[in-house]
Amino acid sequence: MCSHDPLHFVVIPFMAQGHMIPLVDISRLLSQRQGVTVCIITTTQNVAKIKTSLSFSSLFATINIVEVKFLSQQTGLPEGCESLDMLASMGDMVKFFDAANSLEEQVEKAMEEMVQPRPSCIIGDMSLPFTSRLAKKFKIPKLIFHGFSCFSLMSIQVVRESGILKMIESNDEYFDLPGLPDKVEFTKPQVSVLQPVEGNMKESTAKIIEADNDSYGVIVNTFEELEVDYAREYRKARAGKVWCVGPVSLCNRLGLDKAKRGDKASIGQDQCLQWLDSQETGSVLYVCLGSLCNLPLAQLKELGLGLEASNKPFIWVIREWGKYGDLANWMQQSGFEERIKDRGLVIKGWAPQVFILSHASIGGFLTHCGWNSTLEGITAGVPLLTWPLFAEQFLNEKLVVQILKAGLKIGVEKLMKYGKEEEIGAMVSRECVRKAVDELMGDSEEAEERRRKVTELSDLANKALEKGGSSDSNITLLIQDIMEQSQNQF
Repeated sequence: MCSHDPLHFVVIPFMAQGHMIPLVDISRLLSQRQGVTVCIITTTQNVAKIKTSLSFSSLFATINIVEVKFLSQQTGLPEGCESLDMLASMGDMVKFFDAANSLEEQVEKAMEEMVQPRPSCIIGDMSLPFTSRLAKKFKIPKLIFHGFSCFSLMSIQVVRESGILKMIESNDEYFDLPGLPDKVEFTKPQVSVLQPVEGNMKESTAKIIEADNDSYGVIVNTFEELEVDYAREYRKARAGKVWCVGPVSLCNRLGLDKAKRGDKASIGQDQCLQWLDSQETGSVLYVCLGSLCNLPLAQLKELGLGLEASNKPFIWVIREWGKYGDLANWMQQSGFEERIKDRGLVIKGWAPQVFILSHASIGGFLTHCGWNSTLEGITAGVPLLTWPLFAEQFLNEKLVVQILKAGLKIGVEKLMKYGKEEEIGAMVSRECVRKAVDELMGDSEEAEERRRKVTELSDLANKALEKGGSSDSNITLLIQDIMEQSQNQF
């Protein structure tokens, strides 16, 4: 590579909102640096979403976007189903994974056509293991993006290397994870993330683990000060090749950037702002359980009735399709919407979450503990009420509640299994919801301490991406490392 050639990062996100959005933000952060060019490769519908979100940014012209065709029908998916959150049933997850990884040939062809400048590095999502093969073919390093915290990644590493799950017989037994800086207890299902599995995801998971091990390094949406011990330990475990570059949502500093981030919002910015402005400072509970929320209808009703009983103003984001259509019907027919209309705002579809969380009226966040949402809440200085559902979300809950002391558990202990939601039913009663909301939003000594702690973490988060901050410096170190790798090629 000639010394005057720009570094060329090729970013290949998995087609799911929780993966796509932070990788677009990472692309924006990299493209701000001199001598760096960035290309995002994704499918037709996702190209349109990215272009819309970037069109309000001064960085729009500096990021190239290459379109590939998603082969949905060939894998038995409905035409136009190009994002994980569009699946009618999570039973189709294997089909979606296969369709996403069938993009390899198209992505390879697109990279072969990149001549000026040639690709220097792939940033590939963990759910696209073919990116490791492409990195080997093009003889360039691949950075893997999991979308997890360092705490979760280190916990997963410990579980995998220790073999501890083989020693645990009961799914309800709590046990310590060995070798972590803090004493933390989990059940077997809560830490069975990215571990070898049986069933229809066995082959896919094995490929993901292999590609993870083959990666040159890891790029993490977190900041050093949030999880100092775990960033250090995970960096040791990955031979030093771990770069904490977050909170990446902070590249959306302007109100319009925050409002347009991600999918098309189901509520206008002005309407949302008007409602928020009408509420008292720190009085509103924001409720969003993620784009893949799979709670059964009975549980969603209990949640709604608990929010009503709390007598606190709230914003509740619900999905648009399937059982959520039934939920919307229940809200109307039961009189719920009418009863809460003066203090509750229900958003059906996508919400501008970063925009909402940054408003002064928000005083609490009921979250599923997906890492993006968790970090966005902390960055905004909002205490969290945790309701994990699946994946690594129970790990994130442990970090927030036990280690950071920035949140409160609602009390869920068991994973919500796809396809068996209705069998499981409602695990959290309306009274439990009411009590938890009261405790989070109250004025007890514990509540005040949570607010103090999360405000402190928010200050550190915002400093991390300022000039000379830890994440800003890590981006510089990452670019220097990839530059050295590129120069050593030739």
